[in-house]
Amino acid sequence: MKIQLPWKHKSVNTVKVVTTVTDLRSVLGGPVVAAVYTMGALHEGHAHLIRAAREYVDAHSGQGGQVVVSIFVNPTQFNSEADVANYPRTYHQDIVLCQAEGVDVVFAPTVEEMYPSEHWSSFQISAGELGKIYEGASRPGHFDGMLTVVNKLTNIIEPDAMFFGEKDFQQLTLVRQMVTAFNVNTEVIGIPTVREPDGLALSSRNKKLDKASKQKAVHLSAALSLAQHALTEGHTPEQAESEACNYLQTQEGIELDYFAIVNDKLMQPMPGDSLRALVAATIGGVRLIDNMKMDV
Repeated sequence: MKIQLPWKHKSVNTVKVVTTVTDLRSVLGGPVVAAVYTMGALHEGHAHLIRAAREYVDAHSGQGGQVVVSIFVNPTQFNSEADVANYPRTYHQDIVLCQAEGVDVVFAPTVEEMYPSEHWSSFQISAGELGKIYEGASRPGHFDGMLTVVNKLTNIIEPDAMFFGEKDFQQLTLVRQMVTAFNVNTEVIGIPTVREPDGLALSSRNKKLDKASKQKAVHLSAALSLAQHALTEGHTPEQAESEACNYLQTQEGIELDYFAIVNDKLMQPMPGDSLRALVAATIGGVRLIDNMKMDV
């Protein structure tokens, strides 16, 4: 299937939209392929990933390479059928965004296409102990499902590079570890979090926030900045964590899940390690995550 933009755009080709593995493989080719895996409800953060993928392809292959974007709400990384059903879906707008950003192929499979009932349930990837902390503690099995679908998509597309946002730093870290563990010949490239002018990290879940909740959500990035300031002032990571937690716990309408300062492997930092602050909270019934690299 081909979808045309509602306006003329001479700088890009018409995006190809395919729904089966067979059709996807029939249209893939060229010297370099870059992939962006999404669950749809695309926003400017996704657009940044796609632009980075486009730049990578053009730099490595001129005009001969392809950018592939998957749109698939993966049920194996949700904790309930209700969560799957409530995930925002904006398929037509997603295709328009992909077209405008110069995507060559959109892969939009069904659940049955990705998980044939006679095969998939016995073969899933475990995220191990790192998949059970932070987001994994609040969403059991989430990272197992995420790694399984990333592995499947990577085996199907065989990209030279795949692009992930740093907003979900635990996800990015686990994908990198999986690629190393399984000797996957694909480069994993992280792209910095895209933020609104007030500091709120862009997320598909932001669409579920009402105006008041969206204003409260800004406190998450403010807490990250507070932790950065505390570290700059010479406080220990533990002290910076405590200050950020105290700040968030005094904000009405924010249910803090965790605030942690870790190293790049999600472990307790040692002197000299690079630091990253992670935060998760529920605001207005919507679970939000954010993180920030800490400069010390």
